[in-house]
Amino acid sequence: MKTPIIRVITALGLTVASFNVAAEKVTLMLDWFVNPNHGPIIIAQQNGLFADQGLEIEIQEPADPSVPDKLVAAGKIDLAVSYQSTLISSTAAKLPVVRSATLIAGPLNALTVLNKSGIKSLKDLEGKNIGVAIGGSEDATIGTMLRSEGVSMDSVKIINVGWALSSSLASGKVDAIWGGLRNFELNQLAIEGYESTAFYPEEHGVPPYDELIFVANKNKHDIEMIKKFNSAIEKATVYIINHPEKAWNEFVAYSPDTLNNELNRRAWADTLTRFALRPAAVDLQRYDDYAVFMKEHDIIRSLPSAKDYVLTF
Repeated sequence: MKTPIIRVITALGLTVASFNVAAEKVTLMLDWFVNPNHGPIIIAQQNGLFADQGLEIEIQEPADPSVPDKLVAAGKIDLAVSYQSTLISSTAAKLPVVRSATLIAGPLNALTVLNKSGIKSLKDLEGKNIGVAIGGSEDATIGTMLRSEGVSMDSVKIINVGWALSSSLASGKVDAIWGGLRNFELNQLAIEGYESTAFYPEEHGVPPYDELIFVANKNKHDIEMIKKFNSAIEKATVYIINHPEKAWNEFVAYSPDTLNNELNRRAWADTLTRFALRPAAVDLQRYDDYAVFMKEHDIIRSLPSAKDYVLTF
């Protein structure tokens, strides 16, 4: 009688052990190379929080920042870090993508000037040159900000400086830059000895929005996997807020040669308050308001409804 029981128990033990080892594999593509904006992702990976949820996350960096949404829509990857504006544009273009969580819960873009320029307000930008990294939607953002202070968009000159935003401002090629992130460009300029001031779009007529979000395929996503992923991200975010210095050391340990530098250290401190404390939570009206803003400025031709491209839990 003992032998069969032992065999059954042994078999059950092997089954349970095999079940625990079989983590679900998930591909996640970032919007750019790893940086402090991705803090919760890296901390969740480093501290085994994904593994605790039964997930094995493969973190990928894109060769081209424009492709993550497209790869999700094509079913080539499971999740991607993207932007609220990109999600709305993709949805308006009928790409099957949905927002699954928020990473950075507010704008990071800013209109930046050097303190020595004498520009104290947006009114002082009249007749000035403004550098941008990517042209095309500056009337919606820069134009709205300027008009909030009574300045016409026609009174400024927009210059495409590519990704040389900080150097173009520091060299005097332009009087202001748009497209730099407030947690990076201000610190980069300070490290190089240039004190600067940022004007924030959400304070000058542009509706607030989520800077960084996670997106999934609308038709093929695994809702249970997403819930587990979001839980790990939330735990990582809480950990970062409670233990910022310890979390910083664990973050840079992911790739010491590229992450452990003064710019990232400063950016880390300035990003802590930007992380979404409730990644799964969402305000549909806020998404609809920004979509209306994009439609009014001809960035999108059709007006999608947030309930059709935002997952709610």
